[in-house]
Amino acid sequence: MKIYNHDSFDKPQRQYEEDVLVLEKEDEVYKLVLYNDDVNTFDFVTDCLIEICKHTLEQAEQCTILVHYKGKCTVKTGDLDLLKPMNQMLSERGLTCEIL
Repeated sequence: MKIYNHDSFDKPQRQYEEDVLVLEKEDEVYKLVLYNDDVNTFDFVTDCLIEICKHTLEQAEQCTILVHYKGKCTVKTGDLDLLKPMNQMLSERGLTCEIL
């Protein structure tokens, strides 16, 4: 027969939830979001994502399709030092993007 500590039933995940909140505050993750336009072709956008964001062909194609049908897609996440140059290069190629 197993006897359970009744205190553990009251707040079983409290410590875990506090730890997660602390980690979320420490690891600020930014998103590089690409928006749809009526100018650039699927192939051009795919090539840009492969070259600039280091996507695989499959990742780039999926993002391009999402951008087309949903209007936007997060194409990369990370810290600002990683995303700023990517944002700049994508913008210079005529793509509409921003860091959130």
